Amino acid sequence: MESMHLIEMSEGMMVSGIILALSFIGIFTETIHGFHRVKVAMLGAAVMLVVGQSYGFYSAEGAFEAVDWNVVFLLGAMMAIVAIMINSGGFEVMAANIGKIAKGRQFMLLAMLGTAVTVISLLLDNVTTVVIFGPLIVLICQKMKVTAIPYLMAAALLSDTGGVATLVGDPPNLMIGSAANIAFLPFAEKMFPIVFVAWIATLFFLRYLFKDELAVVPEGKFEDSIPYKDKGLWNKSVSILGLMVILFMIHNIIHWQPWMVAGTGLILLTILAKEIEFEDVMKNMTHEIPLLMFFIALFMIVGGVEGSKFLEYLGQFIVPYLIDPVTGDVIPENFMVTCIVLMWVAAIMSAAIDNIPFTAAMIPIIMSLEVAGVNVAALWWCLALGVGMGGNGTHIGSTANVYIVTVSEKLAKTTGNPDMRITPYMWAQKGLPVMLLTLVICTIIMYLFFDYYSLPLG
Repeated sequence: MESMHLIEMSEGMMVSGIILALSFIGIFTETIHGFHRVKVAMLGAAVMLVVGQSYGFYSAEGAFEAVDWNVVFLLGAMMAIVAIMINSGGFEVMAANIGKIAKGRQFMLLAMLGTAVTVISLLLDNVTTVVIFGPLIVLICQKMKVTAIPYLMAAALLSDTGGVATLVGDPPNLMIGSAANIAFLPFAEKMFPIVFVAWIATLFFLRYLFKDELAVVPEGKFEDSIPYKDKGLWNKSVSILGLMVILFMIHNIIHWQPWMVAGTGLILLTILAKEIEFEDVMKNMTHEIPLLMFFIALFMIVGGVEGSKFLEYLGQFIVPYLIDPVTGDVIPENFMVTCIVLMWVAAIMSAAIDNIPFTAAMIPIIMSLEVAGVNVAALWWCLALGVGMGGNGTHIGSTANVYIVTVSEKLAKTTGNPDMRITPYMWAQKGLPVMLLTLVICTIIMYLFFDYYSLPLG
């Protein structure tokens, strides 16, 4: 085996890394300097493009291609569908039914919502799941007169965790499955057991983290039945969502991108719900449009870093643990350590930058090892676990997290209560411990059953 060529640090890499670091520092400290994260991200994207063009590693075309439009269009379409569904009053009815079952027991309510979110995130991606459940959680908590923060964060953290179990549960899983040619059932067979253990631990850890908030006895009760505003519209919406679930599950077979499924659902709903005006829909999306702009800018920033090869430069430092730098041969005894190191590096990086671009940067590195003759099966599983669990660490670690934070900001504004807002510091207090807990669990299981996860794919 030939020795692998190592990438050397260039000035362009260093500059792109500095822009990335400053952009994310600005995003994380928005409460201090007062500039909204969307403005910071847009400024970072503009600087990355200008500087990247001057150094020759980025272009306007490259910035456009760096955006994962599948995620953007998927998120936008699902937001529009939820905005239409809000007009039916169906979410209020669901909120009342869940509230009645919980009977004011807050942890019971959190467990019910968390389970529902997770089950759906196994079939839909976690972004779509929190888009559906975000408004529902707010309504339930307003009715019960309790803070929505534990439930919103639980929705994001549990969907992020649970979504790792299936090929369609998290966008990075689709990317890994496509690169490694892993089908739906083999992926679930490997990932579901380890994710299930991590999910159970997360649920009860959340009970501890939010023990003060969950100990409060709700003042509001769900006693009276709440009528639908438009039951016909709700039934049409639910039917279309059911169709979309089926299409999401078979989208690889029919060669449809997830955004095509969401877009088709939106078109069908607008046709069936012809009485709904687009102006009304847009009014319900006033806080969601900036979110889409944020993601576009974020993708452009990270795209510039990818273009400079800085992420590949960082990623290559796992190679010495696996490949003898002198002979170029695989070091078998270090393989497990390498896999676990990759999982933790992937988690830390995914907490700092969105896990989709990081996954895109790591895939060619792992594939190059496979070409070199290494059995990389365990590396794929560790990458999926790392980017999935790592997203819990920060408020921008996953798309679902950012959406939930946006929901909390909207709630804080509409209620006039700034305490309803999930701040970066608050997320670090709750989300980061969850990330560390799940990673420790995954590390232990990977250590105990490494031979199982090392079985060749296919």
